[in-house]
Amino acid sequence: MPHTANHRGAAPEDDRLFAPDTLPMLRAATSDLCWLLSRGYAVHSALELVGNRHTLRHRQRLAVGRCACAGDLLVRRREHCVLPDALRGQELWLDGYNVLMVLEAALGGGVVLVGRDGCCRDLLGIHGSYRRVQETVPALRLIGELTREWGVNGCRWWLDQPVSNSGRLKALILEVASDCGWNWQVDLVMNPDDVLAESSHVVATADSAILDQCARWVNLARGVIDKSIPGARLVDLSTA
Repeated sequence: MPHTANHRGAAPEDDRLFAPDTLPMLRAATSDLCWLLSRGYAVHSALELVGNRHTLRHRQRLAVGRCACAGDLLVRRREHCVLPDALRGQELWLDGYNVLMVLEAALGGGVVLVGRDGCCRDLLGIHGSYRRVQETVPALRLIGELTREWGVNGCRWWLDQPVSNSGRLKALILEVASDCGWNWQVDLVMNPDDVLAESSHVVATADSAILDQCARWVNLARGVIDKSIPGARLVDLSTA
């Protein structure tokens, strides 16, 4: 498993799969996948082709797939990304699990990918259930400290209602916010992606489906990592 009982850390094979000497190959694979996606190839078949060409293992294929995007989508994401100054006095909407879990991984020593669009992503994902780890509260506090520094008026978290323990996470988020005096709200909905993609508010996410539709987004997780988690285990494939 890619984590122990109390941490959201690295998988046992990650030292080998993402060692420094693998980066040139992983970046070449990401570049190849970007090229195919830019020419209309389907993601699944293109990733299989690239993975076979570069003899990638499963977690390496996941990493390449999460870091690549077509050229036209990259342009759109850059055009709709806002700087923190745009958030002063505004309400920020957060793709809750997406932002929180990558920061838990960063704090717990897990692999954090830097994609072509500059977003930070993890290799874990949610499989129907969320489990609190030791890094959960520290990650929430780092989010709160940075958004307060950015002058955000309030944060509205969106969580997937079908994911087990979402209710418990909601209670924890509100407890941390209350302790710190932060103006936070948490909503449980069936599909946060649809809500966030259609929102006129600035959205904090690294989810590709949301990034390719939302009006404005901010690279919150990357901001937290750059400012407060200098020891994060970054695998930078952004140069593809």
